Amino acid sequence: MASHLHSRHDHSYKLLFSHPEMVEDLLTGFVKEAWVEQIDFSTLEKVSGSYITDELRDREDVIIWRVRWGDGWLYVYLLLEFQSSEDKHMAVRIMSYLRLLYQDLIRQKTFAPSGKLPPVLPVVLYNGEERWTAAQNVADLVEWVPGGLERYRPNLEYLLLDEGAIVNDPEWSDRMRNVAAALFRLEHNRDEQDMLEVLGSLVEWLKASEQTALRRAFVVWIRRVLLPNRAPEMELPEFNDLHELHHMLAERIKQWPERWEEKGRLEGRQEGRQEGRQEGRLEAKRSTARNLLALGVLSKEQIAEATGLPLEDIAQLWEATKP
Repeated sequence: MASHLHSRHDHSYKLLFSHPEMVEDLLTGFVKEAWVEQIDFSTLEKVSGSYITDELRDREDVIIWRVRWGDGWLYVYLLLEFQSSEDKHMAVRIMSYLRLLYQDLIRQKTFAPSGKLPPVLPVVLYNGEERWTAAQNVADLVEWVPGGLERYRPNLEYLLLDEGAIVNDPEWSDRMRNVAAALFRLEHNRDEQDMLEVLGSLVEWLKASEQTALRRAFVVWIRRVLLPNRAPEMELPEFNDLHELHHMLAERIKQWPERWEEKGRLEGRQEGRQEGRQEGRLEAKRSTARNLLALGVLSKEQIAEATGLPLEDIAQLWEATKP
């Protein structure tokens, strides 16, 4: 089940970042470098599968865009990384993929006006729960040997966008109009109200007719990835409209705590018939707390207040649910 959900996450993220507005907002919102201001984003163009070789095209977690920067093309190489744990050798993977891309560019005779190869921005977009600590330059993975040999050590760095670190940074502002930032905030939402607020912003930002495809891409990701993670038992009707989905979730989310509390009471009554009424009531509270923790939409303090359990018990249940 986890592998199936992981695959759906990969495909839906790839669908989202197949839209130029997502790529533009990713660069303007999170690449704080002067050269970004010189990009002509109206020229953003996704590199088609026929343009690159099978060896690179078959990399399902890779999306390649190109955009005009001055008189030449800049290639934005997006490597979408969705593992729950980091890859300590990611820098080597980036070096391998960059080699494949440059080989394709040479084969196509795609050079900068100077005759040199065009620049490439390799980006790793990571959405795992733990913070990324792996080396971001392949040079840091190679043993340093003094006396001249160090000159031949490869030196290639990638840009890491760790979503969890971004949204939890006290200095980061999530109030700007940026659809990539909205995706990060949905992925790492603080509670149900935070989720609804972001969805409401997306409804407002993506209401133009030419944004229909991007709206649907968000609906696909929310239905297939975000909500199955947050509320695996929640049944959703088919929706293609972001506004309808926002309205429906606003009603459903109000019922989540009550639904889990009732489920806990039922489970507790079953336990109580076997182990006694007092233990059954306690188990009902614990079951409610476990389900609310699994939803991830209420704080430990709120769950303690809702169930009547001590905060220490909630903390122990939380530790027991962690993988």
